[in-house]
Amino acid sequence: MIDIFSWAVIGLLPVILGVKWLRVAQREHYIAGWTTRIALGWGRSRQVSWWPLIAAVAVEFVSTTISTASWWISLAVPSILFGLVLWWPFGLRFRGTTSALQWTARVQRLAALWLALSWLFLFTASSLSLSYAVVLFGFVAPGVMDLALLIARPIEKALSTKWLVAAQKKLRHVNPTVVAITGSYGKTSTKGYVAHLVATKFSVVPSPASFNNLMGLARAVNDKLTPGTEVFVAEMGMYGEGEIRELSKLFPPDIAAITTIGEAHLERLGSRDAIRRAKSEIVENATTVVLPIDDPDLAALANRCESEGKRVIRVSVKGAKADVSVNPAKGTVTIGAESVPAHISGVGHAVNVAVAVGIAHALNVPLTVLAPRLGDLPTAAHRAEPQQAPSGAIIIDDSYNANPIGAARAVEGGASMAKARKGPFVVVTPGMIELGAVQFDRNRTLSAQVAKSGGELFVVGFTNRVALIAGHPSAQVFADRPTAMAAALERAGASGVILVENDLPDHYA
Repeated sequence: MIDIFSWAVIGLLPVILGVKWLRVAQREHYIAGWTTRIALGWGRSRQVSWWPLIAAVAVEFVSTTISTASWWISLAVPSILFGLVLWWPFGLRFRGTTSALQWTARVQRLAALWLALSWLFLFTASSLSLSYAVVLFGFVAPGVMDLALLIARPIEKALSTKWLVAAQKKLRHVNPTVVAITGSYGKTSTKGYVAHLVATKFSVVPSPASFNNLMGLARAVNDKLTPGTEVFVAEMGMYGEGEIRELSKLFPPDIAAITTIGEAHLERLGSRDAIRRAKSEIVENATTVVLPIDDPDLAALANRCESEGKRVIRVSVKGAKADVSVNPAKGTVTIGAESVPAHISGVGHAVNVAVAVGIAHALNVPLTVLAPRLGDLPTAAHRAEPQQAPSGAIIIDDSYNANPIGAARAVEGGASMAKARKGPFVVVTPGMIELGAVQFDRNRTLSAQVAKSGGELFVVGFTNRVALIAGHPSAQVFADRPTAMAAALERAGASGVILVENDLPDHYA
């Protein structure tokens, strides 16, 4: 009976627990190492999340001091440990509310590897004792998932070959002008602006949503490109050096652009210099380059590209001598000696517009054609989208991928709007992530800015709770965004402004 029970425990534990860690692996883009980072992040941000494992260790310790001759003890102890291990980290759900597990073919292959490794571990460890194996597996489960991801990587690369070959073949057949855009911030918005600005002159296809990795772009080419497509606008993202170089080799850009070099993914790459190198890979295979030269690093890159014989279109929003200038204060866009009026709000938004106009200029679209379209540029979803709540309050939805520069700009704009409306200003945020060693400081600075502007801060979750409270001691903490939003709407009333700054998926603490 106990043997059958042991087999059941060993068989079922990885099946059930795998749902939790597979979801985390999928949300972290199948990058080995990040499942463990997320697990440890729960422990750092929310110490109570450790209690199931601590309790499991305690139960195991107590069980070794009492007689296990009774059959019910031999069943009860592993059963209790089974339940405790499933609960760790306490608060991390099996089924997410913002990020449910998608059972794709890739996840199914990863699940098979996870099960094989988990069962091997449990069978081996159970030779000492079943209880010991269960407790130990609770501690190492995220690492087992990372090992499965590591093993799966060459398998997935081999399986993706046919889709990549098909995409390259189709790209050669359709033969559009390829525009590639990268940057720490503003990629998606700029891509949308480019598609909008050049649509009157060309048949243009932008890569959908945030399809900015290898398989995402391959899918975009295979599914979206049709004979007659004249311009393909490809957003290129990365999580490490070499990734954009690979994208640029497989989908060679005629025109390459960088929007900004910032601190996004600083934790993954380690330094701003590494981010600069990784983003700069996009220019290697391009014949024309569009760069905002207000950034000294990008100004230097522009000079280097020019020395290599590339056509360089320099853009500026701060009055530097450039081919394309955008002046948000005066509301003008200038190419050469020709200027047109355009309502451009904010410096960050202006950089994206300047790069988009620079790309349109590279495609030889006249400024007179661009002028009427500059007045109705599309708004990317969840990127400083203003909307009015039924109560009358204004909600600024800036919940996509917050960064220090963009967040500071959003707080400034929200505070100004609240002042004009003579209502409360409430910021709802979980803070910013993937900023490495500067994450605490950047979140503290953000919350201090909210306090200085007279705003109230509603902190969502525990990931950046300590840093945000350090900058705004009167901040309130909420377990989740719906609860925080309900409180914010009540506080804002009919005349207030609510800024929703970033929205972490629920696999973060």
